[in-house]
Amino acid sequence: MSADRATSHTAPPRLPDVIAGFRRRAEAGGLLDIAYTAMDTPIGPLLLAATDAGLVAVAFSGKHDDTLNELAMRLSPRILEAPGRLDAVRRELDAYFEGKLRDFSVPLDWSLVGTFSRRVLDRTAQIPYGGVSSYRDVARSIGTPLAARAVGNALGSNPIPVIVPCHRVTRTGGALGGYGGGLDRKTYLLTLEGALQ
Repeated sequence: MSADRATSHTAPPRLPDVIAGFRRRAEAGGLLDIAYTAMDTPIGPLLLAATDAGLVAVAFSGKHDDTLNELAMRLSPRILEAPGRLDAVRRELDAYFEGKLRDFSVPLDWSLVGTFSRRVLDRTAQIPYGGVSSYRDVARSIGTPLAARAVGNALGSNPIPVIVPCHRVTRTGGALGGYGGGLDRKTYLLTLEGALQ
């Protein structure tokens, strides 16, 4: 071995560089089915996950691991943290929380949603910023007037909260009802939008 080789030391690669290289190779090789990232918001950290079709999940703090596990089991285990793939979603959410955005335009992937829930969430997405509707009214509007409880269950399992505004659905008479992210978050979102004073 030459003296030059024996005395030269190359620094080992830094872990962030190794991860970035792995991410690039996975994306280039078509091995990334679901990209995810976390972002800080006024209602706590949100996990965002997207497929090539669009945003597939938004999860509140405390549900991040469960959401990633569900995505791996139901859609694909090829999940990788890839923040760049979710830049558009993060920009829209930042603008929303700053009061500068009323309607989201990011594409959505409904893979985690069944037929009935999709009807409920499609109708819920039509409730305008600053407006509310009741569980009963949503049930009536989708042609199932006796299904208010089923509507509540569908909203409670909404995989894309905030973007698909299930927080805009309340009980008949104006009581808040439930919310998968907790009533504090529902109150915050409705206050931000001017639906609560």
